[in-house]
Amino acid sequence: MLNDRIEAPWLAAFEQTLGLCGLVAGDSVAILSETQSRDILLQLAELALVRIGCHAFHVRIPTPTSHAPVPVRSTGASKILQHAGPALSALAASTLVLDCTVEGLLHAAELPQLLKGGARVLMVSNEHPEILTRLAPDPALTPKVKAAAKLCKQASKMRVTSAAGTDLTIDIEDAPTAGVWGYTERPGTLAHWPAGVVVCFPKQGTVNGTLVLDAGDINLTFKRYLEQPVTLTIENDFVTKIDGQGTDAELMKRYWAAWNDKNAYAVSHVGFGMNPKARYEALTMYDKIDTNGTELRAFAGNFLFSTGANEFAGRYTDGHFDLPVRNCTIYLDEQCVIQGGQLQGDLA
Repeated sequence: MLNDRIEAPWLAAFEQTLGLCGLVAGDSVAILSETQSRDILLQLAELALVRIGCHAFHVRIPTPTSHAPVPVRSTGASKILQHAGPALSALAASTLVLDCTVEGLLHAAELPQLLKGGARVLMVSNEHPEILTRLAPDPALTPKVKAAAKLCKQASKMRVTSAAGTDLTIDIEDAPTAGVWGYTERPGTLAHWPAGVVVCFPKQGTVNGTLVLDAGDINLTFKRYLEQPVTLTIENDFVTKIDGQGTDAELMKRYWAAWNDKNAYAVSHVGFGMNPKARYEALTMYDKIDTNGTELRAFAGNFLFSTGANEFAGRYTDGHFDLPVRNCTIYLDEQCVIQGGQLQGDLA
């Protein structure tokens, strides 16, 4: 982007989104950040909260040193809190925690403690504010995401196929499931912005089959559209074989191997995007530093397949891939919810 100065539409988007979170004058809101956070997001958050009349305060923590063997990007598992009691107490006692950390608290170890304390958390993805403004939450999307989450919770099996060769079966009976529509009104809940996605966290030994990442599909950890197909063989949750020619397969093989951790190859979560405002081609329009790629997780009709940590299956790792896949057909039991990459029925 050109100039990171406060723009009126950006401030209006923050005020609108925070209003959807049910904030009123007098509420205490913690703006959580780190020294590498995007400063303009902190400025917009503070100004919007002041305009609403909230008691806003900052919790700012030095960005910790990474001990990972490779660069870590877009995991949703910030490590800045490090179980620090005073910071956790201040955050948990707030009406809302506005999460402006680089990686976000979505999968952070301390998140359950914050939610148990009664705070609600809105993770503001580390995006340029132009992206956040374009994808400000739309209440009209909320009932559709809720309906999709309900279908996932009621189903026992997810089947994913594609003309490219994907054939994946996932047991989702009693799998923890979340729908995210971009704002949160209830204590003890979390949302992220941008949003418009439903995800399930499969239990142990429940994912089997073949996933074909075709040319044009997306590796969000690398913020890269694939140029050649990569085929993943998945057995009892774990990627056991990686087939493909060229740069994309080579990059994935090397990155996975660098972790030297079997759990990095395991399934984290599966789901699908539902946001009609999210654009598949958006990665071409922004420098990598200006986007976290959350928009690509949410574009309508994509099958979102992710590897890495899954606390519900008892697996923990810092290795993580988010892989939005196009042109898939998804069945929940016998109901087709996505046909060839198009949302069906009331979900469309």
